[in-house]
Amino acid sequence: MAIESVVVESLVSKISELLAGPVIKQFCYMFCFNNFVQEFNEQVVSLALALYRLQDTVDVAKRNVEVIEIDVNTWLEEAKNEMECVNRLEKEGKNGKCLTWCPNWIRLFKLSKALEKKTETLRKLEEKSKEFQKVSHKAPLQDIEFLPSKEFTTSESSKEAFEQIMKALKADNVNMIGLYGMGGVGKTTLVREVGRRAKESQLFDVVLLATVSQNPNVMYIQDRMAESLGLDFDVKTIEGRAGRLWQRLETVKKLLVILDDVWKDVNLKEIGIPFGDDHRGCKVLLTTRRRGICSDMECQQRVLLRILSKNEAWALFKINAGLRDEDFNLNTMANKVARECQGLPIALVTVGRALRGKSVIEWEVASTELKNSEFQHMEQNGEEKKCICMS
Repeated sequence: MAIESVVVESLVSKISELLAGPVIKQFCYMFCFNNFVQEFNEQVVSLALALYRLQDTVDVAKRNVEVIEIDVNTWLEEAKNEMECVNRLEKEGKNGKCLTWCPNWIRLFKLSKALEKKTETLRKLEEKSKEFQKVSHKAPLQDIEFLPSKEFTTSESSKEAFEQIMKALKADNVNMIGLYGMGGVGKTTLVREVGRRAKESQLFDVVLLATVSQNPNVMYIQDRMAESLGLDFDVKTIEGRAGRLWQRLETVKKLLVILDDVWKDVNLKEIGIPFGDDHRGCKVLLTTRRRGICSDMECQQRVLLRILSKNEAWALFKINAGLRDEDFNLNTMANKVARECQGLPIALVTVGRALRGKSVIEWEVASTELKNSEFQHMEQNGEEKKCICMS
């Protein structure tokens, strides 16, 4: 019996020990309401400060056109929702405070438990805000070259050239395409439209465009491509940068590189463009005034962009100059001016817009200036050895 008594006493003691904590906690819910309110209010302030700091950082990042990390946006949304819940609890807390010495113990008990639970939720949320490694990252640059352009003028020649290029881009046995034609005929505008369509139709994963010009600046070309790719060079030499660009472009399965205004053979390796056996998914589209460049660059597809026909040139000029059919005298003079533009879209658009709304006298002056302007001969294509255009 003595042993049984000891066992019972030990068991009762253990049960009492285990129950002591929960029982005391239950009494605290009823008689320590103000303590729960104080802890709750302190945690609300801490979370509010964390929310303010993070939101301020996010606002700065947005002004710098950076993309906010998904987990940061999720946290902000959760924090704002919790703060709304806080407002409701605070109202109940203010009402509950007067019940400290009132007989409505059940309501006080429930409110204390709710405050304790919410305080813990806010604490965990605040701690989570300290775990973010970064708030945002730089957004890929928008390729404004490939935005829809009003400058793109549909003509028989541009339509034919466009269709030839798009067909070549889809061909498995073509990886170098050359678009040639005289200066001002609209080659740059056309390849930008090609790039835009290629991106829209998801024909390529990445489309890059860089201007080469008469005196190529390799580092500028590398920078231009790196910006479009969101690539930061951690090396300074041309060779080192070419290596980094090469590595990045190798990760692109289907790649189109547009090299505009090419005047001589371009060393793609020097820039950092993997091509041919080094990257079967890479295609290059170049524009040039010289047909011979297409041979030098071993273009499998060579596309000629011709000047506008007489009727196409006049229609384009009329639109940009704002001419009406009933303005007979002005149209007669305007027709002479349009002919001086040699069927070149850029010249027709530029001169037409410049003379829009001008008087007949001003048109006559412009016509005289165009006739007296200096001309230069430019190498053209196989059918036309040379053509004359305005300098």
